[in-house]
Amino acid sequence: MKNNNVTSFGYSQNQAQSVKRIKLPEIEAWENQYRRDYVIKIVHPEFTSVCPKTGLPDFGTITVEYVPGKLCLELKSLKYYFLQYRNCGIFMENIANRVLDDVVKAIKPRSCTVTGDFTPRGGLSSIITAQYKAKR
Repeated sequence: MKNNNVTSFGYSQNQAQSVKRIKLPEIEAWENQYRRDYVIKIVHPEFTSVCPKTGLPDFGTITVEYVPGKLCLELKSLKYYFLQYRNCGIFMENIANRVLDDVVKAIKPRSCTVTGDFTPRGGLSSIITAQYKAKR
């Protein structure tokens, strides 16, 4: 009898959808002092997480680039937010999208791009880019 919860790729839908259940600390913000458009780029070169299928660690660089609205990201809280991924089983594609969702929720930027540039595994590298642009 086939288990309907397991995909043909060998991982469960539970693993693939775990991104929605991962509890992460809130990202804090501070008031933007300037109202003109300018770009803030934050690079975290020591990002780690866990592959939900194999349990092996994933390493990469996460870059958050945004045009702030009324708020800017508070870096200490962002660092602690990223550290919580260390033991999370989450696919690389979900990392970029979850980070984008959480940044947008925290600061409502005018625009934001999150890029995950992951260390090659088995000769393949993955670069995932998720983008947001506020409606005017």
